Amino acid sequence: MQKSDLVVKIAEEAGISKAAADRALGSLLGNLSKALKKGDRVSLVGFGTFSVSKRSARMGRNPQTGEAIKIKAAKVPKFSAGKTLKDAVNK
Repeated sequence: MQKSDLVVKIAEEAGISKAAADRALGSLLGNLSKALKKGDRVSLVGFGTFSVSKRSARMGRNPQTGEAIKIKAAKVPKFSAGKTLKDAVNK
């Protein structure tokens, strides 16, 4: 499913226009990104929790040449599925 498909589903189920559904989805994603950028956790009960995890610097290998390379430390987004979502997927 792509974003456009999701917008259509939201519009149909909420009884709103596609434009309004697109703005609502955009707002959700934008605010989720802003919260994660600040280092906050975003918990949607039953769906899951979005958080930021720190990945330390490490040594890696270039798969083409085998040369050792240094990989910089980074912050990465993380998602943990909630029980309701896990149950829905496993039915």
